[in-house]
Amino acid sequence: MNYRNISEYLYDLCNKYQNNEFAFTYKKNGEYQKITHLELLDKIECLAISFLELGIHKGDRVGLVAENSIEWIISCFAINIIGAIDVPLFPILTAKQEAEIFDDCSATAVIVSTNFQLNKINEIKDNLPNLRHIITFTKQFEQKDLYIHTLETLIDRGNKIRSKEERKETLIAIQKKISPDDLLTLIYTSGTTGKPKGVMLSQNNILSNVDAAIEILGSLKNPVSLMYLPLCHAYERTTGFYTLFASGAKIAIADSIESVPAQLQEIKPNVITSVPKLLETIRKKVYINISKESFAKQKIFNWAIGIGIKKAYELQEGKNNRITNFFYKIAYQLVLHKIRERLGGRLEKIISGGAALPIEVEVFFRAIGINVQQGYGLTEASPVVSANREDDYEFGTIGKPLKNIEVKIAEDGEILVKGPNVMKGYWNNPEETINVIDQQGWLHTGDIGEFTPKGNLKITDRKKYIFVNSGGKNIAPQQIETLITQSRYIDHCFLIGDNREYITALISPNFEQLELLAKELGINFNDVSELISNQRIIKFIKEEIDFYQRDVSKFEKVRKFRLLSQPFSTSGGELTPKMSIRRNEVEKKYKIL
Repeated sequence: MNYRNISEYLYDLCNKYQNNEFAFTYKKNGEYQKITHLELLDKIECLAISFLELGIHKGDRVGLVAENSIEWIISCFAINIIGAIDVPLFPILTAKQEAEIFDDCSATAVIVSTNFQLNKINEIKDNLPNLRHIITFTKQFEQKDLYIHTLETLIDRGNKIRSKEERKETLIAIQKKISPDDLLTLIYTSGTTGKPKGVMLSQNNILSNVDAAIEILGSLKNPVSLMYLPLCHAYERTTGFYTLFASGAKIAIADSIESVPAQLQEIKPNVITSVPKLLETIRKKVYINISKESFAKQKIFNWAIGIGIKKAYELQEGKNNRITNFFYKIAYQLVLHKIRERLGGRLEKIISGGAALPIEVEVFFRAIGINVQQGYGLTEASPVVSANREDDYEFGTIGKPLKNIEVKIAEDGEILVKGPNVMKGYWNNPEETINVIDQQGWLHTGDIGEFTPKGNLKITDRKKYIFVNSGGKNIAPQQIETLITQSRYIDHCFLIGDNREYITALISPNFEQLELLAKELGINFNDVSELISNQRIIKFIKEEIDFYQRDVSKFEKVRKFRLLSQPFSTSGGELTPKMSIRRNEVEKKYKIL
């Protein structure tokens, strides 16, 4: 790949893969629809011409507030091939949050998916002096304002006002004026630790990262993917969208995260990008289901998984043990292939990112014959920095840096990154930019890490999250939180311990499992508050916490905890859309502890 801008990338790939069965597939009225590369390009060109007619030009910022959809993809490409800058937001943001961001970036236009999203923009439009146009995916709205347009109308308009040849001629002329250093997108950070900042990513930032990330796919042939992570997040956009699109993948767009299990069966992908939380949930459900089976079936399952784990570790060391291979074939036929069938039966590769992947989850998927390749990155790095390769991996690490990226460890343990993927800076925020990119061009990630003897990068914690107890001991909370959430009864764990004598934990339980436990113990309850205050339940959870933190140091152990009556959620403000804990929000919400 050697593209100067995303427009060159789009035109080249649509022509290269024009004979593929489809570029994207998605459900409409319960039925799968398909769009080929050339059909996709045609719609993008028509929409881009209409954008030009509306007075949207190179350098303008255009908001995009929508769920994953083919319309999102068409809109984003259309914005970019005229040299405008997309500003994608998570649809769960409030009107006030959207107003702050669109005012900060002086948005010229905003594209929305539904009436709900449209109403939010209508509520704040008077506070956005630069806003000239609102574009909506839906046709079901009251058109009170002349500057509200439907996406379909604009695509039809672009088709009518210019012939196909004229459209291409106009857009290719613009393409030649878009330089690699021009901004492609402005992605506002999710704000796990404070106010969102606009990350400025150039054409070259993203495309250089895509070029290097393709290597991670390895030997995968005829890739078919199911896309479920939010496209407005840098991780899915670069890996699950741009990288797979560049590889000629046939990409299915999931209806929602809830529909993923069913659509894995329908689409039968051989590669997906994911966050650890989904993988943890899959593993937990497997173990929960097997716990309900007979003793004999549990014994066979444990034997088969044990053989799978043994093979996974041997492969990590480059060993090819004939005896293990023999028993693995038996284990696979008896047990392991049945687990893969639940994931569609064809899944070969999972690229995991967005958060730390627990070793036991990584090993589990390798054991059943699926290559889980854990990667690491951050929005400011476009976002991928490093990843385990198909045939070069080490459990518990995030692999080696991508081919065009330098990584070093600072004296205080912070991971520093340099390369063509490093952002241009934060929008309208030179002070914060200087704080994270030093004079030598090193991006200070805020993550603490180290290189293993094999040369793989390993994250130990977030620099900001490390706290010091009253005894002066440094404690990295996320490692301990990850251990404790291995319990099937615990969905999220949040540690509090800065300047305290001992560590306290907030526990967001898995209420489904907690209710089953109560029935097993013969505990009657009327509501959740009675359940979490029951002393037998509390005693049981304490035993779970003690078991999973049995190998940590005494000063790191949780000595007190509180069961929460409400689960952590994005709507409650405790989780980001990629399921990371918003530590500032949780600390504020539960400051009484």
